[in-house]
Amino acid sequence: MKIAVNTRLLLPGRLEGIGWFTYQCFKRIVKENPEHQFYFLFDRPYSSEFVFGPNVEPVRLFPQARHPFLYYLYFEYAVARVLKRKSVDLFVSPDGFLSLRFNGRQLPVFHDLNFMHNPGFLPFMTGKYYTHFFPKYARKAERIVTVSGYSKKDINATFGYPQDKIDVVYNGVHDVFSPVGDEVVKSTRDLFSGGRPYFVYIGALHRRKNIENMLRAFDRFRDTDKIGHKLLLVGAPMFGSSDLGRIYRSMRYRDDVIFVGRLYGKALRNVMASSTALLLVSHFEGFGVPIIEAMQCDVPVIASNVTSMPEVAGDAALYVEPCSENSISSAMNKIVEDKELRRVLVEKGRSQREKFSWDKTAGLLWESMKKCM
Repeated sequence: MKIAVNTRLLLPGRLEGIGWFTYQCFKRIVKENPEHQFYFLFDRPYSSEFVFGPNVEPVRLFPQARHPFLYYLYFEYAVARVLKRKSVDLFVSPDGFLSLRFNGRQLPVFHDLNFMHNPGFLPFMTGKYYTHFFPKYARKAERIVTVSGYSKKDINATFGYPQDKIDVVYNGVHDVFSPVGDEVVKSTRDLFSGGRPYFVYIGALHRRKNIENMLRAFDRFRDTDKIGHKLLLVGAPMFGSSDLGRIYRSMRYRDDVIFVGRLYGKALRNVMASSTALLLVSHFEGFGVPIIEAMQCDVPVIASNVTSMPEVAGDAALYVEPCSENSISSAMNKIVEDKELRRVLVEKGRSQREKFSWDKTAGLLWESMKKCM
């Protein structure tokens, strides 16, 4: 079988989100299926680290797909041309973009449909492109893969796509995430928070992540916190985060909020594993990978009670109303004051995290690919 894969997000040193999903799945799928030919489609010079075996042929296409107008040229012309030329049996697209001009079988991964419900969370032209083309991609798809049962129901309700042709393929978790010893906790806190304990948020600084209410809740929490916790925000600003600076400047405890920027590998693991708890109080998540990363580190989770987060965290999180500052701050107080609650959440997290691994993810994605054929 000839399989083409949209690998434009396999970027050296910059594997995030969908790029990481692509990497972890296809390094396994390629190795375990040497009898099949894979074509990896890149939109810029590629690294040899992403050519996972002799059955992979990397193909660099033009132009780089980094803007709505270029998305169209790339997928409707460059990708369509190579799929036809290589007589591809199946095109797999981990970021959901398909080629409407290609009439062969195509399998997109729709990680979530936040852009359909909140198009204003994206730049204007990007939001317009997504809301126009993704319903067309759904109609074009042989099957659809998504990362949670919540998103499966959302795809069915939003696009009218048959549920029996939507396959749930949960994300995995990087094996770098693990608990750390007291010495690492101390050195990490010394480095990032002046030696103080802290809550941590990991992800883009974006409106759908509800950073504004998180900051307001932290201010309220610090009014009664006798320990002097900090709040670490790990991630980079994205479109739609313009209100963040205004709210930050209005905070009473803004000096206790630390913007770390992006972290990777063991540095990210150390920051997660040395925290009091993870805060993921988003308005919308298709999955919520930091939840299982925290569980891998034996760190309690405070999460929103909406979209996919209760599905991913199960009974191993303390849930909050994302629009309620008081709900979030009360949960932070409970985590700090109730040691038994912390212990129970960590124990339940150890059970819940067993549901997720990249081996399972890759296996389920391969099964979906076989169903297409």
